[in-house]
Amino acid sequence: MSTIKVRYFAWLRERTGTAEEAIELPDNVNTPAALMEWLKQRDEAYAYAFEETDAIRTAIDHEHVEHDHPLTGAREIAFFPPMTGG
Repeated sequence: MSTIKVRYFAWLRERTGTAEEAIELPDNVNTPAALMEWLKQRDEAYAYAFEETDAIRTAIDHEHVEHDHPLTGAREIAFFPPMTGG
């Protein structure tokens, strides 16, 4: 197991009730997609926050990545909604 800082932004922060936390990753959680699925199992708030994973963007160590990107060596992962500009 390795520990990673998980940060939540916008409605993900509101739904989970936390801005960030340190999580010990189980060995089988090795991508953002797997982490989102694992987080959904924690409780109803996380299940609600991650119910539409296609609408969630991910950054690992401040770099935008796809949901299938490996978490190997990551220190931080952030989940946030798509950004819009004007």
